[in-house]
Amino acid sequence: MTQHRWRNFINALMFGVTAACALATVLVLFWILGFLLWNGGKSLNLAFFTQLPRPPGETGGGMANAIVGSVQIVLIASIIGIPIGFLGGIYLAEFGRGAFPFLVRYTADLLNGVPSIVMGLFAYAIVVRPLHQFSALAGGVALSVILIPTTIRTTEQFLRAVPQTLREGALALGANKWKTIATVVVPAAVRGVATGMILGIARIAGESAPLLFTSFGNDYWSTSLGQPTSALPLMIYKYAISPYADWHRQAWAAGLVLLVLMLLLNISARLVLSPGAPRN
Repeated sequence: MTQHRWRNFINALMFGVTAACALATVLVLFWILGFLLWNGGKSLNLAFFTQLPRPPGETGGGMANAIVGSVQIVLIASIIGIPIGFLGGIYLAEFGRGAFPFLVRYTADLLNGVPSIVMGLFAYAIVVRPLHQFSALAGGVALSVILIPTTIRTTEQFLRAVPQTLREGALALGANKWKTIATVVVPAAVRGVATGMILGIARIAGESAPLLFTSFGNDYWSTSLGQPTSALPLMIYKYAISPYADWHRQAWAAGLVLLVLMLLLNISARLVLSPGAPRN
């Protein structure tokens, strides 16, 4: 009886410890959200989304150029990174045996752990210096290098989760290897693959360090992808370290907008992966 009570005590104790840790994690998240809502919500208005930044010392203005610039840079990164990562993930999942696929996996895992500022230096060396120009294109290349390994590994994992019997059935009906992959394997894993892509985009959308070396920033509208381009993470960094109180308030507002966008992307990923999501 004593041993039974001891086991119940240990069970209750560990349950309480794990519940307390989970509660602490949730409280930290809501603390950050509350802090951003309190400080950033006061500066959010229509002008923030429609006007350009004002000169130092003048109140008001907005970050319309930074919002558009973030969309441009993330779109460039997605156009470059998602196809490469998707096809690389298919290769590893369906043909990934031997020394070369092992090297690709190892490299992807290594790149996932490399600090993002190093990716910015890499893009600076291969894009900015040869072109002698900071640009949205350079920023997109930097972020795509971050996106590619994430997309590769998530695509591989979800494709490997597809039952082998589906592949064997398609091959038994006369389909070749690539037709089996395109018409059976990928459609079966499309929700998981899409989720990985959305989470990868959410990750790169909040990066600021690579953009310091590539897109550089701009207080005006950028008329081409070959010009310095602003982005929300860059504006948050610039405004947060400034001595102007109004810029501090706008930095909080930009942080709130960026966090809301990240939350929406993460919620979208959960909805795509949920059991009730529609299938193609």
